[in-house]
Amino acid sequence: MMFNNLRTLLVVFLLITAIALSGCNPTYFTTAAAQTPRLVQSILSDPNSFNYVLSQGAPNVFGLIYEGLVGQNGFTGKIEPALAESWEISEDNQRIVFTMRSGLKWSDGEPLTVDDVVFTYNDIYLNEKIPTDIRDILKIGEERALPTVRKLDNRRVEFTVPQPFAPFLRNTGVPILPAHALREAVYSYDSQGNPKFLSTWGTDTDPAKIICNGPYTLESYVPSQRVTFRRNPYFWRQDDRGNSQPYIERVAWEIVESTDNSFLQFRSGGLDSLSVSPEYFSLLKQEEDRGKFTIYLGGPTLTTTFLVFNLNQARNQKGEPFVDPVKSRWFNTKEFRQAVAYAIDRQKMINNVYRGLGEPQISPIYKQSPYYIGAEQGLKVYDYDPQKAKQLLRSAGFKYNQEGELFDAQGNRVRFTVMTNAGNKLREAIGVQIQQDLGKIGMQVDFTAISFNTLLDRVYSQRNWDSYIGGIGGGGVEPNAAANLWLTEGGLHTFNMGPQEGQPPIDGWTVSDWELEIERLYIKGAGELDEAKRKEIYAQAQRSAQENLPFIYLVNPLAMTAVRDRIQSIKYAALGGAFWNIHELQIVE
Repeated sequence: MMFNNLRTLLVVFLLITAIALSGCNPTYFTTAAAQTPRLVQSILSDPNSFNYVLSQGAPNVFGLIYEGLVGQNGFTGKIEPALAESWEISEDNQRIVFTMRSGLKWSDGEPLTVDDVVFTYNDIYLNEKIPTDIRDILKIGEERALPTVRKLDNRRVEFTVPQPFAPFLRNTGVPILPAHALREAVYSYDSQGNPKFLSTWGTDTDPAKIICNGPYTLESYVPSQRVTFRRNPYFWRQDDRGNSQPYIERVAWEIVESTDNSFLQFRSGGLDSLSVSPEYFSLLKQEEDRGKFTIYLGGPTLTTTFLVFNLNQARNQKGEPFVDPVKSRWFNTKEFRQAVAYAIDRQKMINNVYRGLGEPQISPIYKQSPYYIGAEQGLKVYDYDPQKAKQLLRSAGFKYNQEGELFDAQGNRVRFTVMTNAGNKLREAIGVQIQQDLGKIGMQVDFTAISFNTLLDRVYSQRNWDSYIGGIGGGGVEPNAAANLWLTEGGLHTFNMGPQEGQPPIDGWTVSDWELEIERLYIKGAGELDEAKRKEIYAQAQRSAQENLPFIYLVNPLAMTAVRDRIQSIKYAALGGAFWNIHELQIVE
């Protein structure tokens, strides 16, 4: 499921999915979950699109409804066949030939062929008229060249690249899309000259019209209430006895905008799983037997949680700066960001917010990755040291008054806003602590929790924000999965968002030398096939990221999910979670 959810790794603000039921009518859902063979979960907010190519953020439906040429085993991390049954890689590592499975079909019964693969890449992902973050992970080398995709025969498709590209095979896990359903929208244009595809398959689309190739299809969507999925009768997987998979007939996502409500609904027995918040772990652990569920532990999550400042010095179409120039001077001062990093008490955060079920996070690369480095390899670590923070601020020209309040060299009081998404209790608690911690070094922080979609709009469209607490996850162990975060024009380069396709132009956008250096290292790392050299390249990138702190990393929690015992065949791991092998899961009453 990791590969099917590849977009999740490209998008910013991973929402911690609380698997729970809606508070709309608990009695109804408890009864329904108990009497029908369906898996009931919850999400914190509505999906923002049913169009994979254009979707931003989580939650999204694509891990259930789409597959790519290859997949990733959520337990081992190994690449596995999906729509392609096999592949051959040339000796020079610049050519892959995939052989498609025979008899593949779309959810409407139409054949799924090599032509759909060629259409998906050439007409959508590589089409410059369609803005999508997917292109960021497909760009190769300093020239940012794109692969060439062509049909060889009715079952074989060839991918070629101009130079060796280490993530080449792994990146073909992105979903394949239906040519017969989308071709007309790609090549029809609205009155503004934009492909109609850009307004195709929004959340206002009849779910029955969303053509899929994954284990499930969209059955219904009621905004602010629920999304339901139904087993795809044309899904290709079968078990060893020839039985069609998946086994579970329906999946329901109830939309619950509070992790507290999710917890209460899980305890009441009205849903099948819950992403366990540290504050509830001890209580739930005592209830495992009585509640007939198991809490699965998988080590540190493959997510990052961070505080990020807006370093963008550009102006909008009206000539107005995205960030107050006074604040922009603070945020763009490295010593300011480092002082903030030293001032945050991560151990206190682990003890109080995470109840000891986490560890300090120090790198943009996940600990499970072979490319991860720690302090022993020269990575800068910001242990709690408020005095060091104050020294850094003074060295950068900031001053304190007699009351301990911080001012810049021009006499401006240091005051800014920190945002996060409402309903995520962990992030709200983190925000409160950061407000307190930074207050101890004289900064006045205005903390606010806003709706997730409003937060997305502020960050990606309006760009008029000071700082936010967010997260990214789902990328697995391959560093290049985060390429669109570190490439200066990438769609997730949120701390200094450059010009984006399909958005109004901006003026005066500048990029720092260290941003260009990290970009260069990520490009170089993707093109290096020698593993030892590749590890050193990404080690340099991590050192630069921690020195310059575009993201101030906080805490990495333990992966914990509670699942009803009636859901069987769980193969839990931090990499894939509880439901990466949903096609194998069964409900046993």
